[in-house]
Amino acid sequence: MMVINKFFRGAVLVAGCMAASLASAQVKIALDTPPDVNKSGSYAWVNAFTSHLNANGMKTRELPRGSVGEEAELFDQISTGLLEMALSDVKSIGKVDPLIYGVRLPYIFDDVPHMDRVLEKGKVFEKVNAQLAKTDSMVLALVPIGPQSGIITTKQTVRTPADMANLRMRALDDAQIELYKAWGSTGTIVQWKEVPAGLQTGVIDGYLNTANVPVLFGQTDFVKHFTDAGVIVAQRAVMASKTWYDRLSAKDRATVNEAVKKANAVNRAWVATQAESSLKDLEKAGVTVIRLNKAEREPFRKLSRATYNSGLMSPESVKFWVDAAEAAR
Repeated sequence: MMVINKFFRGAVLVAGCMAASLASAQVKIALDTPPDVNKSGSYAWVNAFTSHLNANGMKTRELPRGSVGEEAELFDQISTGLLEMALSDVKSIGKVDPLIYGVRLPYIFDDVPHMDRVLEKGKVFEKVNAQLAKTDSMVLALVPIGPQSGIITTKQTVRTPADMANLRMRALDDAQIELYKAWGSTGTIVQWKEVPAGLQTGVIDGYLNTANVPVLFGQTDFVKHFTDAGVIVAQRAVMASKTWYDRLSAKDRATVNEAVKKANAVNRAWVATQAESSLKDLEKAGVTVIRLNKAEREPFRKLSRATYNSGLMSPESVKFWVDAAEAAR
């Protein structure tokens, strides 16, 4: 019995040491873009976040995009506590709680400030994190990576939905394929790492994203057209290990929470500067930019509403987002 008790006490001691080590260890953050504070909205967020942690005694380490795996691997490492934080695809959350897909409904938000009001008033983080807790993960922030998304193509300028008839577009998922169908085009699901090759070989003719992405990822040799259609707020989710977060001391947890607020503010200020400058960067790189006014965007907006009930979310969830968006205008 004495041996068993000693073993038990030893196991408790080891577990306690591991917990203390986990709470005080270097905070590893997996990046999603090159570390460029001028061109990457998500890295502008990370840089502000890590700067605050480092200044307050919490050491951080940035892991280059792809160095510790793709989206599924990142989520697994977050869930098991092997990785403290990652800039992830919203789809990683959606596999656990489809409610989050509301942020990708086309034209649901007027702009980023409108999105933030909806997230706050709708208590979206509270709702989603209640579900993510089952996987020992949590979302700390949603980070816009630039102005609202436009239509990026290699061979065809787009001013109206009819201009997309002969284009095959890269899609994130089946819901985005339905969006392209609603616009009179077609889509095929392609992983992001395969997009450059797909564009150059003609497997796809374009994709939907914010204006700074072709410049950031060095695609302007083959991307030739951008239409400022203002479709969605392209964004990344800041995922964190709940095990890591819960084991932080009260002081360190407060530091992390304050860092999130500061990083959000830096990111939003960065986004506000990008509305026109990102378009000018494309033009400097030789990309034709089509600037649509509100009336010219309306045909895209009207056709897009047919995709709200694509099946990614329940009708009740769709209604939640529509009602929340209207109430926050």
